[in-house]
Amino acid sequence: MKTIKELCKEIKGIYNIDGRNNTEITGISADSRKIEKGFLFVCIAGVHVDGATFAGQAVEKGAVAVLTNKHLDLPLEITQITVPDIHAALEDIVPYFYDYPGKKMRMIGVTGTNGKTSTSRMIDSLLTAFGMKTGRFTSPHLLDVRERISLEGHPITREGFVRAWEDVAPYIAMVDERSQEEGGPRLSFFEVFTIMAYAAFADYPVDAAVVEVGMGGRWDATNVIDAGVSVITPIALDHTKWLGSTIEEIAREKAGIIKPGQIVVIMAQEEAVLNILLEQARSVDAIARVEGRDFEVVGRQMGVGGQMVTIRTPSAIYEDVFVPLFGQYQAHNAAAALVAVEAFMGGRGLDGRIVEQGLMNASSPGRMQVVRHSPTIIVDAAHNPAGAATLREAVESSFAFARIAGVYSAMGDKDVEGVLSEVEPFVDHLVVTQMPGERAADLARLEEIAGEVFGPDRVDVRESLADAVDRAAEIAEAGAEPADRSGVLVFGSVMLAGEMLKLAGHSPR
Repeated sequence: MKTIKELCKEIKGIYNIDGRNNTEITGISADSRKIEKGFLFVCIAGVHVDGATFAGQAVEKGAVAVLTNKHLDLPLEITQITVPDIHAALEDIVPYFYDYPGKKMRMIGVTGTNGKTSTSRMIDSLLTAFGMKTGRFTSPHLLDVRERISLEGHPITREGFVRAWEDVAPYIAMVDERSQEEGGPRLSFFEVFTIMAYAAFADYPVDAAVVEVGMGGRWDATNVIDAGVSVITPIALDHTKWLGSTIEEIAREKAGIIKPGQIVVIMAQEEAVLNILLEQARSVDAIARVEGRDFEVVGRQMGVGGQMVTIRTPSAIYEDVFVPLFGQYQAHNAAAALVAVEAFMGGRGLDGRIVEQGLMNASSPGRMQVVRHSPTIIVDAAHNPAGAATLREAVESSFAFARIAGVYSAMGDKDVEGVLSEVEPFVDHLVVTQMPGERAADLARLEEIAGEVFGPDRVDVRESLADAVDRAAEIAEAGAEPADRSGVLVFGSVMLAGEMLKLAGHSPR
């Protein structure tokens, strides 16, 4: 708790205290419905409603002070703090009152181009195995928007989701109003979700937050919190409209996640990218853990439902750990996740049995996920050429298919030709389909590009995903003996992966 006098000392501008200044404040809220005894009520003037209207109601519920920009007709025992700019005053006193939570929250940040979500989920699973209450923020979602905010490995409840929104809504409205007054935009969907996630983590509260960067790093909304540990997965060309047209430009944006004094885990990168990341680490005195130098996948063997991996970290060698995910890239993701958790827990070697439990419980829906057998249907969210190349390696090393039919769709801003060129050598036939939404690529355009890459005789078109999957299964089974050597690969977009999981009857997790 802080006294009114202590709070006001943090206000950088002019203020006036009318009433007692030694009263202790137990909480701060701009929502009169959430006022409790000892609270400071903030009278935010919105577009439609002036918060001052509810000051009396807040007092009745226990508020002992109000922050306002004009004197109000309230009982004499209620302290009124009058300021010219409520928004600016809030920015000063709220972080101080809550002891700067952005600096206290222990966090692992994850950026890169491919592998962010899988690596984040593995980190989460490992921390959970070691008894920590975790929060995880990832994007986009597959089935339910609540997947983006996870608490202890599960999507936030509907009640928790609503509560997180109600907690932050007044402040979002305040920021939006100020921005629009200055000719700027409202907060984006992703920015609002980031705020909700951090509020949910603080309210739970969590011991550790695993936060996947939305796009880039330097200017990403998630980057407002200083992570003690960061992970940078392989960087490739993607989101070039926003991040830059070269891999070097993209690397500089993603390097913005590296903060002073932290440990940054850097997965295998192109030389030019690695140099940029290491230079950023040196410039802020961060400690770099580089794949191939400081850690590596020593051995890997396929198993039923996944793979056995041996991982060398800076502190230990973990032998024959089962990872229930397919593809060599998932072994490397597991290695990076393990190094990050080691660093987060003090840099020491970890109990191998607990590590085994943590990685064994890891999952990554929509990433090389088998949703059906006979024929085997695999769903993967690969949506850029680098991801498609990784997908090709994973399928070829994990399955002995005699014939593969692909089902493909994409967002309108993706490198369709680049993705299809990567998979053409191992996909025998392709069925293109249409995804819902304004951002989805036009079906006629997809058909045209697919025909150029595969040849028209190896391309079919179906408007609905269900019809496309049925056609792909028919094609795959017709050319494979026995039938269990036929495969259907649904890929090209996270949205498409989500639609396929819905079609297969899967639930959010």
